Amino acid sequence: MSQTDDVEDSSAPLIEHLAELRTRLIRAVGAFIVGIILAFVVAEPILEFLLAPIENTLRDLGDPNPTLQYTSPQEYLFTLFRISMVFGFILAFPVIAYQLWRFVAPGLYKKEKNAFLPFLIASPAMFLLGASFAQFVVTPLAMSFFLGFADISSIFTGLLSTVAGNIPAGEVAKEVATDSSGVRITFFGKVNESLDITLKFIIAFGLCFQLPVLLTLMGKAGLVSADGLGAVRKYAMVGILLLAALVTPPDVITQLILFTVVYGLYEISIFLVRRVETKRDEKLREEGYFDDDEEEFDDPLMKEFEEEDDK
Repeated sequence: MSQTDDVEDSSAPLIEHLAELRTRLIRAVGAFIVGIILAFVVAEPILEFLLAPIENTLRDLGDPNPTLQYTSPQEYLFTLFRISMVFGFILAFPVIAYQLWRFVAPGLYKKEKNAFLPFLIASPAMFLLGASFAQFVVTPLAMSFFLGFADISSIFTGLLSTVAGNIPAGEVAKEVATDSSGVRITFFGKVNESLDITLKFIIAFGLCFQLPVLLTLMGKAGLVSADGLGAVRKYAMVGILLLAALVTPPDVITQLILFTVVYGLYEISIFLVRRVETKRDEKLREEGYFDDDEEEFDDPLMKEFEEEDDK
């Protein structure tokens, strides 16, 4: 057999892998496009759901008809398309993950498959949990803090001016208490900017809730240990405090909530890594790699050398 034949034989598996990768990518992209289309159909209800914290906060502050605006003709359409992209990916993620799994699984051993598959399921579940926490807990607190500075009486003035029609401006002004102390600053929110804040919270907390999954996977790979994570606990606390200060508004309550949740996830990660190490040690004992008694590691000869050094 010539050298050219050897090269062609060795390249055949690579070509097969590339062809399979192309097939998996086409299916994943197709699922993503279908997800975008399905999400675009219900994009407006999704937008209303995401902006509900702002609406509820404005109603609590006394605004009977909360209103958001857009200032360019294409802005609202692009906002809906942005929602379709995000939620289309969420809808298509099971198919994308399955295609990834089908491509990677043939190259893994059985024990590696059993180790990797739970994390593939746990990761989106923890992201949804973090996103739900952001939507129902963090975002309402943040909106209450930010919009607490809004001048609601001037919002009323704008609303009455809008619906009053031909009523003279003087009559409209009588409906709202006047104040000559200075210029009033009023909240007239834009749709895309308000949505941007909500999505940032959702993505940030969704990623923060990946901490147990990431550290447990690193523990399985032997990159981190429970004792090592426990030893740097004080540095982790400082890092979490800085994270809370960066991704939350300057509100002590919101920052404490984020710190408590993320630090709790860190402690859960230590517990999970310790469980992984315990199971790994038990398996090694069963296979006879080392004994249970730690006293057997105490070498008498080493003690004699230590005693001589002390003398």
